Amino acid sequence: MRQQNGKPMGRAPQTSASSVECEACSSSESLPDKRVQQPGKKALVNRLRRIEGQIGGVLSMVEDDRYCVDILMQISAVKSALDGVAIQILSAHANGCVRKAVKEDDGAEAIDELLGVIRKMIR
Repeated sequence: MRQQNGKPMGRAPQTSASSVECEACSSSESLPDKRVQQPGKKALVNRLRRIEGQIGGVLSMVEDDRYCVDILMQISAVKSALDGVAIQILSAHANGCVRKAVKEDDGAEAIDELLGVIRKMIR
């Protein structure tokens, strides 16, 4: 297991997407620029900081002329970690924002937006 700042780095705990709702979606306020306070924001920020550290490690590997396959494996790990964060945010959005839109009206616009995001993510 890798270490950062003397602490072991592992995968962040997974949260159940079915029990998570966007806090901003459950409030009656609607902000014009669609800001949403992410559920588990602190955990998300920690995961992203860990990924940031991994990217710094990849940069160091390139600067230190490390073996290509080792660099590629680290890049793959970074992509996987980012995919995990994206899925967590996507799940919270679907179970919070989209669910609320479907309950309040037909949710067609929210569903179209969600499908557009998914299409971009799988490219």
